[in-house]
Amino acid sequence: MCTISESDRTIVRSIYPGCFLMDSKLATQRLPFSLLLLIAPFFLWGTAMVAMKGVIPNTTPLFMAGVRLVPAGLLVLLAGIVMGRPQPRGWLAWLWISFFALVDGALFQGFLAEGLVRTGAGLGSVMIDSQPLAVALMALWLFGEKIGLWGWLGLALGVTGISLLGLPDEWILAVLQNHSLPEGWQGGAHLLSDLFQNGQWLMLLAALSMAVGTVVMRYVSHHADPVTATGWHMILGGLPLFALSSQLETAQIVHLDLLNWAAMGYSTVFGSAIAYGLFFYFAASGSLTSLSSLTFLTPVFALMFGNLF
Repeated sequence: MCTISESDRTIVRSIYPGCFLMDSKLATQRLPFSLLLLIAPFFLWGTAMVAMKGVIPNTTPLFMAGVRLVPAGLLVLLAGIVMGRPQPRGWLAWLWISFFALVDGALFQGFLAEGLVRTGAGLGSVMIDSQPLAVALMALWLFGEKIGLWGWLGLALGVTGISLLGLPDEWILAVLQNHSLPEGWQGGAHLLSDLFQNGQWLMLLAALSMAVGTVVMRYVSHHADPVTATGWHMILGGLPLFALSSQLETAQIVHLDLLNWAAMGYSTVFGSAIAYGLFFYFAASGSLTSLSSLTFLTPVFALMFGNLF
């Protein structure tokens, strides 16, 4: 007789609410599809990074970030209406959605697009997907999710690795070789200016923004439907990006060709609407630490397809 592990039961429960797997044969049939749904957001994010990197030379980052959010949010809302999902009600629901839109919409996509200008899709994806480290710590503090010995060891190694990737090379070499900060190093405004010109640092800020958004989604889901909340947060987060683009950028669409529009369409529909909808649906009900740890798959897909294309 076919059996199914408790961890697999948990995965299926998160995707099929109310299903208690009374029929083990039915559970076995559903499980492969369930696992594909769990992996789908990370595959779509990784390939969307490659598509965005190809468009960057012909457009501007803030405009591209807005295009990736607002149309995708409208698609998610339309899907929610078709599925009969309720709209947010009450000021508390809109307050949480607005905060969600700020951190996971405007800040995440803004830092991501600006960082992608200064780094490759593969390395950028590695930096972006450091967010499970922050999610694990916040989930421990806020929700009491357990981190075992190996979890703490993994976090320590992850923080060390991300630090080596995110800080400028000359800083690390100067400390390792000369046991001092690099010559001409200045703190204050100069330090901030240097960091915000560093693609890896911007990607790290994007990762932290997404980590906060992942945790905030747990609170959002207490006051609003997670699917419609995801749609609204994309629209509300994308509008400021369009506003900033109109003031700070020029020639956003002049050099775009049909292939560029197709790549942005893929990033919008698949890399945002579908990927976000799936991810935050799972984040609203499952283990944040376990779900976020799957984002380490994203750079695998980004490096693979970045090398291919």
